[in-house]
Amino acid sequence: MNQKITLEWVLNGKTLFTETDPFVNVQVLLKQMGILSVRDSDNHTGFAGSDTILLDGKPVNAGLMIAAQLDGHDVVTAEFLAKGNQMDPVQAALVDAGAVQSGYNAPASALVLTDLLNRCSNPTEEEIRDAFSSLYFRDNGYIPLFKAVELAIKYRENDTEDLAIAPEFRDDLRDVGKPRRKIDGSKLVMGRRAFVEDRVDPNPLYMKVLRSRFAHAYIKSIDTSMAESLPGVHSIITHENCPDVYYGSAGQGFPEPSPYDKRMFSQKIRHAGDRVAAVVAESEQIALDALALIHVEYEALPPVFTVDEAKAEGAPVVQNGTIEYVVGAPDDLEEQNKTADPRDGKIIYQFPIGADPRKNIAASVSGGIGDMDKGFRDAEVIIEREYETTQIQCTPLEPHTVYTKMEGDRLVIHASTQVPWHLRRIVARVLGIKENRIQVIKERTGGAYGSKQDILLEELAAWVTWTSGQSVFYQHTREEEFIACSTRFPMKMGVKLGARKDGTLTAVHMTVDANSGPFGNHCLTVPMNACSKSLPLFLCDNFHFDVTTYYTNIPPTGAYQGYGAPKGSYALQMAIAELAEELKMDPLALIEKNRVREGAMLEILKCLGEGREGIAAPVESCGLDGALKEGAEMIEWDKKEISDDPDVKIGKGVVIIQQGSGLPGLDHSNADVKLMTDGTLIVHTGGTDLGTGLDTLCVKIAAEVLCTPMDDIAIVAADTDNTSFDTGAYASSGTYFSGGAVYKAAGVLKDKILQAASEMLKEPVEDLSLEFPSFVKGKKGQVSFEDISRDSLTGEGRGQLIGFASYTTDDSAFPYGAHFAQVAVNTRTGEIKVQKYYALQDCGTPINPELALGQIYGGVVKSIGHTLYEEMVFDEKGRCLNPDLRRYGVPLIGDIPEDLEARLVYTDDPFGPFGGKSISEISVNGAAPVIANAVHDATGIWIRKWPITPEKILRELGKIK
Repeated sequence: MNQKITLEWVLNGKTLFTETDPFVNVQVLLKQMGILSVRDSDNHTGFAGSDTILLDGKPVNAGLMIAAQLDGHDVVTAEFLAKGNQMDPVQAALVDAGAVQSGYNAPASALVLTDLLNRCSNPTEEEIRDAFSSLYFRDNGYIPLFKAVELAIKYRENDTEDLAIAPEFRDDLRDVGKPRRKIDGSKLVMGRRAFVEDRVDPNPLYMKVLRSRFAHAYIKSIDTSMAESLPGVHSIITHENCPDVYYGSAGQGFPEPSPYDKRMFSQKIRHAGDRVAAVVAESEQIALDALALIHVEYEALPPVFTVDEAKAEGAPVVQNGTIEYVVGAPDDLEEQNKTADPRDGKIIYQFPIGADPRKNIAASVSGGIGDMDKGFRDAEVIIEREYETTQIQCTPLEPHTVYTKMEGDRLVIHASTQVPWHLRRIVARVLGIKENRIQVIKERTGGAYGSKQDILLEELAAWVTWTSGQSVFYQHTREEEFIACSTRFPMKMGVKLGARKDGTLTAVHMTVDANSGPFGNHCLTVPMNACSKSLPLFLCDNFHFDVTTYYTNIPPTGAYQGYGAPKGSYALQMAIAELAEELKMDPLALIEKNRVREGAMLEILKCLGEGREGIAAPVESCGLDGALKEGAEMIEWDKKEISDDPDVKIGKGVVIIQQGSGLPGLDHSNADVKLMTDGTLIVHTGGTDLGTGLDTLCVKIAAEVLCTPMDDIAIVAADTDNTSFDTGAYASSGTYFSGGAVYKAAGVLKDKILQAASEMLKEPVEDLSLEFPSFVKGKKGQVSFEDISRDSLTGEGRGQLIGFASYTTDDSAFPYGAHFAQVAVNTRTGEIKVQKYYALQDCGTPINPELALGQIYGGVVKSIGHTLYEEMVFDEKGRCLNPDLRRYGVPLIGDIPEDLEARLVYTDDPFGPFGGKSISEISVNGAAPVIANAVHDATGIWIRKWPITPEKILRELGKIK
């Protein structure tokens, strides 16, 4: 045991004498002392910067230090910057600039900015880039940090005049369309309790999971006796003692268009990193020590990793369990089950999704409109191309985290999740209990991007707590994030286009072969999205698509921001550019000739429902007219750029993109707005804010409808006990559905307030109006919300005034975008440099403009990383070789384009709240095709598989083999 030492040091202005193990990690020590702002995103490797502190005034990584190094030194954390509940100028600037989104790195960014301004009173762009080079942001794309520096300088000087934080929209509205401080920004940047790890009570049990080194195997035997005898071990879970329940991890609407093909622990191992056993112990170290004492004997099986291997004749079967259908079983089901192996368990389908597990087919679907044969007969030019994408990780800063405990006889789950209601339902199924015995509290989410739409660890902790009564904390390591969490589906896509010589499209055929990995979560919907978010961008009489998803033994796939759309966009937008070359047309002109326009009817959507028949939808608003024109002017589309370096060739690209605003006909949100006794308001919404600003949006909407100051509105969100059902934060549903429910609920309360005021003022409702701030005005007088509330809550009153609304719709609101890029390609080295990137996005009315811009920048920078270098790399046994942020490679501030600009294109959508449409997902759809097309414009080569690496450039140029 290490000898204790006594440190003499200063923490946040206070001299301390701390007795401690000299080798304890400083980040761990600070956490034990109640310092929450210093977080661990990367298992103390110092890459992400979430563990930043100021040591003697300089930023350092606490996770790279041991306690002994603190002796005699001064430490400052983000907690010291704030004065009580007031942010200091630097923290306020970060929030106001839209730089605080998920917020996991927000305290660190405040320390870095403080140090920068202490050293440089007016830093240059180069100095800003250098200062923030120590931090990794997945959510804001770094650009808001430059605005934060500008604001911080002004705030420090008490200069708040002429502040242009972001463009403003809708002069007829007070808060909607205007920059307003993010309502949870202060607690995030000040490092207050916000995340799951901050809610853990003293002395929980800790969980660690033993994971397979094999990609495909059966467990022949497992001996846990030595591990169980280790002092401090509470329990060990394996396939021999876990619930015999099959479920799907996809947090989708019920009944799910995904199979139930997963058991908490299975005798069949299906990927390297699959669960083998879980240890629950009194400390993390004891749990880790116990893992090493578990002995497992495997029967190795041949794995399949690619779609081609999975579809080959005689390929090993990944899911060879007994197949069951709730409805719609095929006639040959008994024949299919003759070859089932009981060690594989079961696969349960809620309804048919075109699956054939014996051929490794997890799902399949085909459809289209028009007459394809005629379309290609009418074509004067036909091209057919194939495109491919690889496996990439979501890399949220906050790893997947859960804390479970008992409150009386009920299970409470503190979760970092996108889908609290789906989480509750799935956990209830696994535990075999009623949903009303479970409360899910969605804490602040330190990045999700789709990966937290899946239930990946919560059911494990919940099972232990429910059966033992003891609280459990479990957080993934960064390696587990790579080998055991949702990743983006690798896909192969074929595109066949027919066109007349004038560029008019006559036929479009898309095929998608998707690699689902070992489980079928999202296996139908993600690949379908590759079609449904790309094909409707063009107007053509003849469309057809064929989608097939295969089981393999790669690490799990699932939801990731864009949800299939980035892959479909990559294929179709590149194919359009290749068609333009065949036709000798300008690609922008070809897009203009065939693109979607306001007033168009999207008939192809009839074939693209999620597990059900879709609905043709009209395009009621479309900002592509303005976006294409403005973007072309910004990038000087008609001007050919020439480099001074003869080895460097410069090219430009353009693409159009779209997404949806939730899933009309499937998604469902609820909200209520309550009038309090003093005339203030509380919004209860099931909507799940992932850092996107949804809570702020909901408060803005309620404030606008009810003519109330935002400061007079509190919000309670995403707590399954205290708010009403919401489908969840996925499919770009937040603004449209969750915001729509609040808009409708506020309208109901408005009517009740007017009716109450009518009775009090003895004036007809039609003569009354709501006025700011928070009163009703009539022809004869006025009455405040406080007076109305108190009158309603007397013994003879009408009761508390509450507006409740449930929001569903079949109406669609499509966001659109035009992305332009200019790249410089070094034909000697293969290096690609993105010189300019312009993202022009139509999200209807931008309700939170500064946060919307941050969402665009985050999506663009994220997808530039996907396009140029992000890729999970595996050995021949299916083991990931780069399961950490440094080796995997994610964009840092030094990687952003020299000139990166996002612009919001206003359109007036008739369906969304105050005309709002979605913004968060769409921006990831453009980078891959626009950069690939710009590379072609520069060099004449087509790179049809991402990432677009220097090696691929040189190979296509014929300079290497």
